[in-house]
Order: sequence, then C-alpha cells, then structure tokens
Amino acid sequence: MAKTKIVVIQMKELVYTAIFAGLGILLILLLVFMFLPSRKDGESTSDSTAAGKYNPGVYNSQITLGDSTLNLELVVDADQIKSVSFINLEDSVATMYPLVKPSLASIEKELVKGTGLDDIPISEKSKYTETLLIEGIRSALDKALVNPV
Repeated sequence: MAKTKIVVIQMKELVYTAIFAGLGILLILLLVFMFLPSRKDGESTSDSTAAGKYNPGVYNSQITLGDSTLNLELVVDADQIKSVSFINLEDSVATMYPLVKPSLASIEKELVKGTGLDDIPISEKSKYTETLLIEGIRSALDKALVNPV
C-alpha cells in the first residue's frame, strides 16, 4: 500500500518565499520602466513627426576645388531635399573640372528620390568629386536640421 507523506511547511519559509516573489516583481517593473523609451512632459509621439526633419528653406555651403571656391545651394522642405545646385558656377571652373556638373546632377537625382547621403552610390570615375560634393551637401544639411545632434 502507498504510504502517505506529510509535508510540513513552516511559516518562516512562506514569509521568505513571499518576500522574494515581491522583490522579483519589483525588479521586473523597475527594469521595464528603466528601459522603455521616455518622452518629455507634454510631448507626444506625433509632435516630433509632424515637425519634420528639416527647417524649410535655402541653405548654402562652400566647396574648395583647387584654387576656386564653389557655392552650393540646397533647398529643403520639412521632410525632404528639393534641389541641389551651384550658385554662379564660372565657365572656367566647369571647363577645368568637367565632372562637377554631372556628378552634382546624379547626386541631386538620388537625394530628390529620398536616398540618404550615406546611401548614395559613388561611381569610380568621379569618386573624389562626388565625395567632395556630398561633404558640401552634408555641411549645408547640418544647418537645415531641426534638432542638430
């Protein structure tokens, strides 16, 4: 026949178990509140997306190419880049550096489509020129950011 076993639980063990369970729940809640993204008072998630990434307007930067300085103009909307162009590009500079205009046109095409500056494909034949132009665009874009980092 089966023998009946009697289990004796002491009150001290119940108290310890309840304390450790309470501490475990408290620790889990603390971790959840610590690692959840917080928002500032009065700020909702739709406020930051409604404002946009950029302050709309026209921004300029200068690029030094050899002995000449090129003025780059960037037109941005609240959410995207509208156009990138040179201001007063001299014919002598365009003749000495023939890859400047086509490189800027290809970069502008990618930016207007919504491609990020770091994701723009750079061709091998005009790597230096396109890198220089992207840095000039980045400089103008830094001025346009709503919340600069």
